[in-house]
Amino acid sequence: MSSSPPEADEAPDLVCRLDSVQGMVDALSSVRWKRNQDALVEISEHGIVLIVEEAGCLQAKVYLKRELFLTYEYSAEGRPRFGLSLGLLVDCLNTFSSPGHAPVIEILYPGPDMQLILKSVDSVDVCIYAEIRTRIADTISWDCDFGPSRNNPLSFTIKTASLKEAIDDLEWPSSTIQILLQPEPSSVVFKGEGHGDLQIEFPYYANSDLLITFQCDRQVSYRYKYKFLRATTSNIAGSVLKDNRGSKLTFGRGGMLKIQHLVSVARPGIHHPHHSDFSGLQQSARIAYIEFYVKPEEDE
Repeated sequence: MSSSPPEADEAPDLVCRLDSVQGMVDALSSVRWKRNQDALVEISEHGIVLIVEEAGCLQAKVYLKRELFLTYEYSAEGRPRFGLSLGLLVDCLNTFSSPGHAPVIEILYPGPDMQLILKSVDSVDVCIYAEIRTRIADTISWDCDFGPSRNNPLSFTIKTASLKEAIDDLEWPSSTIQILLQPEPSSVVFKGEGHGDLQIEFPYYANSDLLITFQCDRQVSYRYKYKFLRATTSNIAGSVLKDNRGSKLTFGRGGMLKIQHLVSVARPGIHHPHHSDFSGLQQSARIAYIEFYVKPEEDE
């Protein structure tokens, strides 16, 4: 941190302003499953995408579309990419946020030394300024080939709090979790086997308040490592759970699992009643989309 920003010789690729720092912190924190975690950032005329991954088996993306920002000025050619520390970015953003105050911050890239610059712009008395060192972007180790499973997609939407609770409860039985979908009776079953057996079932018609949507025309069953499945919900913001939003789980080719969450990036005090889930309701523009991709366990 420093008291005043350096002067840039060239116009930056991106200058944008945001009035919901806490919303961005919530969105980025949801994909921070390790203390020391690197991320790849891609910027374009459509917005900002942040990507993290682990062991070629788990990948997460945070989509911050340009509509989330008060202003979004983009002048680069192509889609610049750079790497940075996700933890450092979240910690820097937290320094701008304080209880009862929602500051407006400006985000600029690149600075004179290719750094990411953040500064407060809503006060004439105090200016918080931070620089985050970036690096040449690493190559993403795997491309999540998420094709449809046959012709009809297999998916269900469940209240985020219920999904997190189910995954948390499955920690003790085993390191591998089985997810079973069956059309008759329409239900989703989470099952852990190992030190003990635990099965959590969500019947569609009996629990329509928890299981919001269900699309399945055949019985399928896939297994996933518990540590990767847990990473998809372990750091979901309390505001998401409190707002009773839904998370959508979709099964792609070979059992590739996509889990999608919605995180509000609206200014505090502004409530958007129409973005609670993925069931086709009107979506607010000020929503960050979080996607996790989890590879299934291979049969031995």
